[in-house]
Amino acid sequence: MTVITTMDPQGRPAGLTASAFTSVSLAPPLILVCVAHDAHSYQALAAARRFAVNILADHHEAVSTRFATKPAAHPSEKFDGCDFRQSALGLPVLEDSLAELECETVHAYPAGDHTIFVGRVEAADSRADAGLEPLLYYRGAYRRIHT
Repeated sequence: MTVITTMDPQGRPAGLTASAFTSVSLAPPLILVCVAHDAHSYQALAAARRFAVNILADHHEAVSTRFATKPAAHPSEKFDGCDFRQSALGLPVLEDSLAELECETVHAYPAGDHTIFVGRVEAADSRADAGLEPLLYYRGAYRRIHT
């Protein structure tokens, strides 16, 4: 699971949970994420030049659920109580995610009730050596990789 984060035009953090995320190209490094037009943070993402992909660790079920729901007022409410920092590129990134990719939007393709955002990876960080496992969502439930 991933949480896509960005800054809205007023400089407030915005984010949403996305399961439709994949690598596109290694050279240049491109990824894509599909976002529903009715997602509460869609407008912020569509207006932004950059976004971050926060790859969630297995202890992030509550974070995933929080960013998947619509807040009462503004998308920035989703960050209340979450540990995040501003990255070197000015994006909000979750502190203890498994990894984060900071991207510049290079394409946005309408696709039915979603938009496919293609991002060029400008910066990346990982805590894979910290013994964290990825959070998976499969058949309507959160899952973990069992070794």
